Amino acid sequence: MSNLKIRKIVTTVEDTHVEAGKTINPPVRRAASIAVIENPFAGMYQDDLEVLMEIGEKLGGLLGEKCVAALGIEPSQAEGYGKAALVGENGELEHAAALLHPRMGAPLRKAVEKGAALVPSSKKRGSMGHPLDIPLGHKDAAYVRSHFDGMEVRINDAPRANEIMVAIAVTDSGRPLPRVGGLEAKDAKGEDGLR
Repeated sequence: MSNLKIRKIVTTVEDTHVEAGKTINPPVRRAASIAVIENPFAGMYQDDLEVLMEIGEKLGGLLGEKCVAALGIEPSQAEGYGKAALVGENGELEHAAALLHPRMGAPLRKAVEKGAALVPSSKKRGSMGHPLDIPLGHKDAAYVRSHFDGMEVRINDAPRANEIMVAIAVTDSGRPLPRVGGLEAKDAKGEDGLR
């Protein structure tokens, strides 16, 4: 895709082995893959954001697959996911929305197998080194409270004013030591995206 200009991709894996003094075995694992892309509409108003929608579709599969590979799991073993975008100062929040919402979900769902639930998302504007929180939820059942979470990412030299950071996170489990009740992941049916 000629409109997709990636400056860099950063992929990170977080393994939590101890929480509140308790050993977590197996560790809770989550991965984030972040693409730093050129914003084709930085500094101008553009009515038609189709180009960004196409880029979002491409990144949904690419970043989702990178997360699954980084975790070293099969796509079916992914339990949670989320997406987020951080727009540099010359862009608009609507640029993030065009990347994240119309078409990113389908290829991400393919990368993690199924994904009946809505993909939690966030968007914001910021400068280089600004933190980006990727909200997380269970991929098949939104009511699984143990998977309500978030992963913070940041890149020291992104986004530049004419760039956008686009991030996807995938988990192989929920939070460590969940104990706030509700539907448990093992009981989720994943038929309607809620339960």
